[in-house]
Amino acid sequence: MSSPFMTFFHSELEARGLKCVLFNFDYMEQKRRIPDPQPKLQAKFRTVVAEVTNKYRPKRLFIGGKSMGGRVASYIAGGTPDLNGLIFLGYPLHPPGRPDQLRDSHLYELTVPMLFISGTKDTFARKDLLENVVQKIGPNERLVWVQGGDHSLKRTRNDRDSLQTAVETIEQWLTHF
Repeated sequence: MSSPFMTFFHSELEARGLKCVLFNFDYMEQKRRIPDPQPKLQAKFRTVVAEVTNKYRPKRLFIGGKSMGGRVASYIAGGTPDLNGLIFLGYPLHPPGRPDQLRDSHLYELTVPMLFISGTKDTFARKDLLENVVQKIGPNERLVWVQGGDHSLKRTRNDRDSLQTAVETIEQWLTHF
């Protein structure tokens, strides 16, 4: 949660009046490289959502995250009360180089709106495959491409413009709800 990517989104969204909560999964807190199994990741995310809901009593609730964090959010979305939508920054549709191993089947069961922001050069989400998935999900979904962006939405190492555009996209998308 202290990465430059995450702190950028947190501070930019907060500056726009959007309450944004950062957290680390347990394996990150313990400085391990290998993620915990999905059940443990999902339990942590559910706990954070419950704590945020109890503390802030939001009028609207959107969850999501960067890469795996967004994927975990999508797994818990169906069982999250009063959820208004999902936001994905670099959704990991498939492992790099393995477009035959899609991580999409659970997305079709969700009924909340979803915003996908992805780089056209993201090795975790081949462009044609992600476009097909979003089209199959339905009309409440939006896919925004960062031309030349990688898995972190950046075109170059120091690219901040693409991240700023992503923040603006999130803010605009949220005004529809």
